[in-house]
Amino acid sequence: MIAKRVVLLWGALLSAVLLSACGSLNSYPAAPQSAASPDHRYKIGPLDTLNIVVWRNPELSSNVTVRPDGRISTPLVEDLVAAGRSPADLAREVEGVLAKYVRDPVVTVVVSGFQGTYSDQIRIVGEAARPQAVAYRQNMTVLDVMIQVGGLTDFADGNGAVLVRGSENGKQYSVRLKDLLKRGDISANVAVLPGDIVIVPQSWF
Repeated sequence: MIAKRVVLLWGALLSAVLLSACGSLNSYPAAPQSAASPDHRYKIGPLDTLNIVVWRNPELSSNVTVRPDGRISTPLVEDLVAAGRSPADLAREVEGVLAKYVRDPVVTVVVSGFQGTYSDQIRIVGEAARPQAVAYRQNMTVLDVMIQVGGLTDFADGNGAVLVRGSENGKQYSVRLKDLLKRGDISANVAVLPGDIVIVPQSWF
């Protein structure tokens, strides 16, 4: 199911890139300004930085970076899966492992460097100043994303941009980034959801 969804998303991405050659003349519906989404619970992702505190046992506390394989290792705890889990869930499992060595361990996991899971990241490609994947935040908008990537290049067709919505099986929407960023038209600001892709084509005019 996940593989099928990835294929659909990349198929939508490819078609959007090919059609973007027509500049602002894309035929996608305008992206909705708001998007219904439940409260987003952060899930730990690869390369997140975690501060693991074991109460009254400083020798077992540590700062660790989640490895690219999604696992962590701390004193007395080896190769524990962290990616895709909430900090509270991870803390409870660490407590379970440490209970073999420590009486009634109390563990707190604090995330201090955020990357998030790959499936939750917002990706912006094409004529952004710094194309990249950014961690999703609750109530995030396309303006927040564009600020994080440094805006548009001089060659961008901002009003020809396309938003590919991962949560809707790759449905594509038109977004007016030039109106938003260059003309200050706040009505062009739209909500983003975990897994969205923003594609900014090059202007041909």
